[in-house]
Amino acid sequence: MIDHTRLGRSTDQPAPYQAAPRPARTPSPDWRTTLACCALILSALWAPVTLADGIDELKSYLRGLNSLSADFRQITLSADGSQMIESTGTFYLLRPNRFRWDYEAPNEQQIVADGSRIYVHDKDLNQVTHSSQRKILDGTPAQLLASEKPVEDYFELRTLDEGDGRTWIELTPKTEDTEVVKLRIAFIDGRLDTLLMEDRFGQLTRFIFEDLKRNPPLDYAMFRFERPPGSDFLQAD
Repeated sequence: MIDHTRLGRSTDQPAPYQAAPRPARTPSPDWRTTLACCALILSALWAPVTLADGIDELKSYLRGLNSLSADFRQITLSADGSQMIESTGTFYLLRPNRFRWDYEAPNEQQIVADGSRIYVHDKDLNQVTHSSQRKILDGTPAQLLASEKPVEDYFELRTLDEGDGRTWIELTPKTEDTEVVKLRIAFIDGRLDTLLMEDRFGQLTRFIFEDLKRNPPLDYAMFRFERPPGSDFLQAD
């Protein structure tokens, strides 16, 4: 069960947190977790939903999704609640196989999926790690990017009534070996209110999106990664 209170209530600005003292270089969020939830999270944004047909609306919205762009704020809380990492940046998605996360703070980082491989560029370290996209995404929510199969082929879906005035949809991956173990999406008055994700280490992540554009025109060139001069180039598979 996801503990909603650990990441605060759903408001335009998250509740304040008592964060652990930060080192000179603030840790970046785990990019594997980001990849695992990106497609599932963004495919549900701003879809009109009612308690009776929330799941049908979610699936309908996913079928009509071709591209997305948004500014994001990502908040990750450790399993014991001792440390919080907050990141900001911009996200781009072009179905079926391409996406890009440009992290601006606390550390500059870029994650690019070009349809074949995933590149993670740590700009502070001038280091690039790349892996097979299929191997990284297999069995994760981001698998939705690479497949036209129905969402229920990969996830158990159920509508929840928590008695708090929100419409909750819970998605549980059918594959056990995955970074994400549970995701809950809440809507109020037909609009997204809360998105909570729990990974297999017990970490909770909350995404807040602004300036969301559904199906904007995006160029394939945005998703071609070019090795920065002088960078370390590490193959992870």
